[in-house]
Amino acid sequence: MDRLLTVKSIVTLILTLVFGYLSVTQGVTDNFMTIYAVVIAFYYGTQAKKET
Repeated sequence: MDRLLTVKSIVTLILTLVFGYLSVTQGVTDNFMTIYAVVIAFYYGTQAKKET
């Protein structure tokens, strides 16, 4: 399970960096925003579920 958590963390970090870059260059598309929102919601949803 620790490996999955590490992979999720890395993917989330990379997506956040890409989002930041696209925001600065004004290249954020609706499709990317949807994917980013789903990944972030899934990551934090599983973190909150694990803590309770």
